[in-house]
Amino acid sequence: MKSWTKDIEINAPIEEVWKLFEGSLEDMQKIMPQVVSNEPIHITEDKVGSVYRQSYREGKSVREYDVRTLEYENTPEVKRVKITFNLAKMFDITATYELEKLEENKTYFKYTTTNNPLKWFIKFMLNFASDKVVVQFVERVKKVAESNSN
Repeated sequence: MKSWTKDIEINAPIEEVWKLFEGSLEDMQKIMPQVVSNEPIHITEDKVGSVYRQSYREGKSVREYDVRTLEYENTPEVKRVKITFNLAKMFDITATYELEKLEENKTYFKYTTTNNPLKWFIKFMLNFASDKVVVQFVERVKKVAESNSN
Protein backbone atom coordinates (compact mmCIF):
# COMPACT_ATOMS: atom_id res chain seq x y z
CA MET A 1 0.00 0.00 0.00
CA LYS A 2 1.25 3.46 -0.84
CA SER A 3 -0.07 6.86 0.23
CA TRP A 4 0.51 10.39 -1.01
CA THR A 5 -0.58 13.68 0.56
CA LYS A 6 -0.35 17.15 -0.92
CA ASP A 7 -1.79 20.42 0.33
CA ILE A 8 -2.06 23.94 -1.03
CA GLU A 9 -3.68 27.32 -0.34
CA ILE A 10 -6.27 28.38 -2.89
CA ASN A 11 -7.31 32.01 -3.42
CA ALA A 12 -11.01 31.25 -3.69
CA PRO A 13 -13.95 30.90 -1.28
CA ILE A 14 -14.40 27.47 0.26
CA GLU A 15 -17.80 27.02 -1.48
CA GLU A 16 -16.20 27.59 -4.90
CA VAL A 17 -13.64 24.87 -4.24
CA TRP A 18 -16.19 22.49 -2.69
CA LYS A 19 -18.51 22.58 -5.69
CA LEU A 20 -15.71 21.03 -7.78
CA PHE A 21 -16.14 17.89 -5.64
CA GLU A 22 -19.82 18.07 -4.67
CA GLY A 23 -21.35 19.95 -7.58
CA SER A 24 -22.53 18.87 -10.98
CA LEU A 25 -20.78 16.42 -13.30
CA GLU A 26 -19.63 19.44 -15.33
CA ASP A 27 -18.00 20.97 -12.23
CA MET A 28 -16.32 17.66 -11.37
CA GLN A 29 -15.01 17.29 -14.94
CA LYS A 30 -13.15 20.60 -14.60
CA ILE A 31 -10.74 18.90 -12.18
CA MET A 32 -11.26 15.26 -13.26
CA PRO A 33 -11.74 15.44 -17.04
CA GLN A 34 -11.56 11.65 -17.45
CA VAL A 35 -14.79 11.14 -15.45
CA VAL A 36 -17.57 10.76 -18.03
CA SER A 37 -20.47 9.96 -15.68
CA ASN A 38 -21.26 10.01 -11.96
CA GLU A 39 -24.68 8.47 -11.28
CA PRO A 40 -26.12 8.04 -7.77
CA ILE A 41 -26.90 4.39 -6.95
CA HIS A 42 -27.68 4.68 -3.24
CA ILE A 43 -27.81 7.98 -1.31
CA THR A 44 -27.95 8.15 2.47
CA GLU A 45 -29.23 11.12 4.48
CA ASP A 46 -25.81 11.95 5.98
CA LYS A 47 -23.96 10.96 2.77
CA VAL A 48 -21.81 8.32 4.57
CA GLY A 49 -22.45 5.00 2.82
CA SER A 50 -23.71 6.65 -0.37
CA VAL A 51 -22.67 4.94 -3.61
CA TYR A 52 -22.16 6.49 -7.04
CA ARG A 53 -21.47 4.58 -10.26
CA GLN A 54 -18.68 6.42 -12.01
CA SER A 55 -17.33 5.94 -15.53
CA TYR A 56 -13.77 6.92 -16.27
CA ARG A 57 -12.16 7.23 -19.71
CA GLU A 58 -8.65 5.89 -20.01
CA GLY A 59 -7.43 6.22 -23.57
CA LYS A 60 -10.10 4.68 -25.79
CA SER A 61 -11.61 2.47 -23.09
CA VAL A 62 -14.14 3.44 -20.43
CA ARG A 63 -14.00 1.77 -17.02
CA GLU A 64 -16.91 1.70 -14.63
CA TYR A 65 -16.69 1.36 -10.85
CA ASP A 66 -18.69 2.15 -7.73
CA VAL A 67 -17.50 4.97 -5.48
CA ARG A 68 -18.51 4.62 -1.82
CA THR A 69 -18.51 7.57 0.60
CA LEU A 70 -16.72 6.62 3.83
CA GLU A 71 -16.69 10.00 5.61
CA TYR A 72 -18.48 13.27 4.96
CA GLU A 73 -18.46 16.70 6.62
CA ASN A 74 -19.97 19.89 5.23
CA THR A 75 -19.88 22.93 7.51
CA PRO A 76 -19.21 26.58 6.57
CA GLU A 77 -15.64 26.29 7.94
CA VAL A 78 -14.65 22.69 7.10
CA LYS A 79 -15.61 20.40 4.26
CA ARG A 80 -14.34 16.84 3.91
CA VAL A 81 -15.20 13.78 1.90
CA LYS A 82 -13.44 10.41 1.93
CA ILE A 83 -14.25 7.90 -0.81
CA THR A 84 -13.12 4.45 -1.85
CA PHE A 85 -13.36 2.42 -5.05
CA ASN A 86 -11.84 -0.58 -6.78
CA LEU A 87 -10.14 0.21 -10.08
CA ALA A 88 -10.06 -2.59 -12.66
CA LYS A 89 -9.69 -5.29 -9.97
CA MET A 90 -6.09 -4.09 -9.68
CA PHE A 91 -6.25 -1.41 -6.95
CA ASP A 92 -8.37 -0.48 -3.97
CA ILE A 93 -8.12 3.30 -3.91
CA THR A 94 -9.08 5.67 -1.11
CA ALA A 95 -9.12 9.43 -1.60
CA THR A 96 -9.74 12.19 0.93
CA TYR A 97 -10.48 15.78 -0.05
CA GLU A 98 -10.27 18.24 2.87
CA LEU A 99 -11.07 21.95 2.76
CA GLU A 100 -10.70 24.52 5.50
CA LYS A 101 -11.81 28.14 5.29
CA LEU A 102 -8.81 30.37 6.08
CA GLU A 103 -10.36 33.69 5.06
CA GLU A 104 -13.39 34.75 3.03
CA ASN A 105 -11.47 34.21 -0.22
CA LYS A 106 -8.77 31.79 0.88
CA THR A 107 -9.13 28.03 1.33
CA TYR A 108 -6.70 25.37 2.51
CA PHE A 109 -6.96 22.18 0.41
CA LYS A 110 -5.45 18.84 1.39
CA TYR A 111 -5.62 15.75 -0.81
CA THR A 112 -4.64 12.30 0.38
CA THR A 113 -4.82 9.16 -1.70
CA THR A 114 -3.93 5.58 -0.86
CA ASN A 115 -3.45 2.87 -3.46
CA ASN A 116 -3.61 -0.72 -2.28
CA PRO A 117 -2.46 -3.03 -5.10
CA LEU A 118 -4.36 -6.30 -5.37
CA LYS A 119 -1.84 -8.17 -7.54
CA TRP A 120 1.71 -9.05 -6.51
CA PHE A 121 3.35 -7.58 -9.62
CA ILE A 122 1.56 -4.26 -9.09
CA LYS A 123 2.89 -4.09 -5.52
CA PHE A 124 6.42 -4.22 -6.90
CA MET A 125 5.73 -1.52 -9.53
CA LEU A 126 4.12 0.75 -6.94
CA ASN A 127 7.49 1.02 -5.17
CA PHE A 128 8.65 3.20 -8.06
CA ALA A 129 5.55 5.42 -8.27
CA SER A 130 6.05 9.14 -7.66
CA ASP A 131 3.68 11.81 -6.37
CA LYS A 132 3.56 13.51 -9.79
CA VAL A 133 -0.15 12.76 -10.42
CA VAL A 134 -1.11 13.95 -6.93
CA VAL A 135 0.84 17.22 -7.33
CA GLN A 136 -0.74 17.82 -10.76
CA PHE A 137 -4.23 17.19 -9.37
CA VAL A 138 -3.82 19.63 -6.46
CA GLU A 139 -2.44 22.29 -8.81
CA ARG A 140 -5.36 21.73 -11.23
CA VAL A 141 -7.88 22.19 -8.38
CA LYS A 142 -6.15 25.45 -7.42
CA LYS A 143 -6.09 26.75 -11.01
CA VAL A 144 -9.74 25.88 -11.72
CA ALA A 145 -11.06 27.20 -8.38
CA GLU A 146 -9.18 30.46 -8.70
CA SER A 147 -10.27 31.01 -12.30
CA ASN A 148 -13.92 30.26 -11.34
CA SER A 149 -13.87 32.78 -8.50
CA ASN A 150 -12.52 35.67 -10.60
